[in-house]
Amino acid sequence: MSYLHTHWRDLDAWKGEGLPLTTTSNEAAKMYDATVTQYTGWYDEPSVGGIEGSLSKMITADPDFGIHVDHALKQRMVTLESLANKSNVSYREKLHAKAVKQWAEGSTAEACLTWEDILIEHPTDMFAVKMAHDSYFYLGYQAQMRDSIARVLPHWNEKKPLYSYLQGMYAFGLALQLNPIDCWSTHAEAHVLEMQGRQDDGISFLSKTIDNWTMGAMLACHNYWHWAVYHIEKGEHQAALDIFDEEVGKRCHSGAMLDLVDASSLLYRLQMEGVDVTSRWKELFHLWESHPDDHILVRSFISYLFFFSSSVKSHL
Repeated sequence: MSYLHTHWRDLDAWKGEGLPLTTTSNEAAKMYDATVTQYTGWYDEPSVGGIEGSLSKMITADPDFGIHVDHALKQRMVTLESLANKSNVSYREKLHAKAVKQWAEGSTAEACLTWEDILIEHPTDMFAVKMAHDSYFYLGYQAQMRDSIARVLPHWNEKKPLYSYLQGMYAFGLALQLNPIDCWSTHAEAHVLEMQGRQDDGISFLSKTIDNWTMGAMLACHNYWHWAVYHIEKGEHQAALDIFDEEVGKRCHSGAMLDLVDASSLLYRLQMEGVDVTSRWKELFHLWESHPDDHILVRSFISYLFFFSSSVKSHL
């Protein structure tokens, strides 16, 4: 049984769900679906060239499609505003453009409110759901993360694409029954087991389901981090080091900030336990070099401080 949604929705399908798109291109509509699906599921779908491939195909199919990506952020905002002001763009899409602009300008909380405005009328708009959910996560707004999903959940059902991922965001174990490759649900379960002090159960859970959650490559490094933390809590430092060497340390070369944060956090925890990780800090040095001014997320900035304080001690 395949748990991946790959029957991409065309214009009629989007319209049938009450989410019409302002484009005449079925290919653009399908590639938009592919992009949202991969973003929601934390994975790259090979058949469309991953999330970058689907975005590229979407723009190629319709360069004026309202939800648009460009390489220069400032120019992107100018282009987005111009596209959103067209008379044929729906009010929902105009709100998306407004939220993206707010988000790009650093007004993350305001952007969340705009996405919530969309969800009042369109509770099945997964792009709005996911953008608000992730933004609440990075803002540390726990109650809003929970309540945002709770408000839209009654409007969904198992027949709607990406329904299981919505359950994963709501952090119910039910989500893994619906879709065992939902790595965000795996992540939620890993947190529950850690908070309950069930390290052995956590290690067993992640090891038995590894073929499922590693399909979500964008979050795999973080789930490996959870696995290593279980071992640290048990005093099994070598096992944690093995996970760093075999997985976390290698995966942080992706350049993704989340992976680099995981690597630094894991090393700092081991260092506090008295483990010599000097050589491993050195491996991270060139990866952090391009991020000294990245202060948007507190968690990332703290991890940078972990790295900086430890690298100084290591005489890098």
